[in-house]
Amino acid sequence: MDTAPAVGGGRGGAGVEEQQEVAELPQLLLFAPPSPPFLGLLAKSFRLLKPWEEESMSTQQFLTTQAQSVRALACIGLFQIDSEILRCLPSLQLVVATSVGVDHVDLAECRRRGIAVTNAGPSFAEDCADLAVGLLLDVLRRISAADRYVRQGLWPIKGDFPLGSKLGGKRVGIIGLGNIGSEVAKRLEAFGCNISYNSRKKKPSVAFPFYSNVHDLAANSDVLILSGALTKETYHIIDRDVLLAMGEKGVIINVGRGALIDEKELVRCLVKGEIGGAGLDVYENEPDVPKELLVLDNVVLSPHKAALTPESIAASGKMAVANLEAFFAGKPLLSPVKDE
Repeated sequence: MDTAPAVGGGRGGAGVEEQQEVAELPQLLLFAPPSPPFLGLLAKSFRLLKPWEEESMSTQQFLTTQAQSVRALACIGLFQIDSEILRCLPSLQLVVATSVGVDHVDLAECRRRGIAVTNAGPSFAEDCADLAVGLLLDVLRRISAADRYVRQGLWPIKGDFPLGSKLGGKRVGIIGLGNIGSEVAKRLEAFGCNISYNSRKKKPSVAFPFYSNVHDLAANSDVLILSGALTKETYHIIDRDVLLAMGEKGVIINVGRGALIDEKELVRCLVKGEIGGAGLDVYENEPDVPKELLVLDNVVLSPHKAALTPESIAASGKMAVANLEAFFAGKPLLSPVKDE
């Protein structure tokens, strides 16, 4: 938006023109402050409604008094967009999520109302895949544990550190072969791993072996990597039986959502040595992490940051703006969340 004063106009005239230009921009509702660069992108094209700035009223009061005509909502991070919020927005037609997973959005209510939902698409795929492979390498080669061993001065006292395990040649089962899972597979193929996968449907263009049953995939894998979405169908898709099917040397990596795994059973299996190790970026009750995991040398923990780098955050912001601009221009959305 050009904010320079009009030729021959005074400061006051320019202010009126600027206000008129802002008023003509489409409204966009935000529920949490975005990063300054993202906020700058949004402010260029949209008139932003920011409930958190209105200290004199509750969010519900704000929505019912100032957001009744809002057609688009940008969901920053994992802010919960539930049915109660949606009921307060009778004109809403689009929810733009800045994340890949949308389990924090009431998709059923959106479908019922005909509200379109978009996500970050492939914005985070490469960086998330990088960390998934990093976690796997760390667990197998015991990098973090070896680092602690050296820092604690145990090498000259206890001697050589126990050997880790080779990545090349491992049978890796990927649960959720979407943008992230496909990038994981690409990276692990370069290491010489044998890839197979589980997904809602077999992908005709994918040559990897497909398992419709997660238990069977686990029984034929040395490693399971979770990169799929959390839905009613995938909640605790990794239960005790699946974990035990991997065997005592099996390793599980989760960069999807914490509740894909029955966390209590995972802790129990790790403590008892019934599986070989885990690399976890996500947990069932974030930011709380089971204390039993904190003392296990065969577990590597990350604070839900797999997807986040300055580059990926910038890409997701651009994707969100592109989806919004497409919506208001009556063009196809770039990364729509499809019905399950």
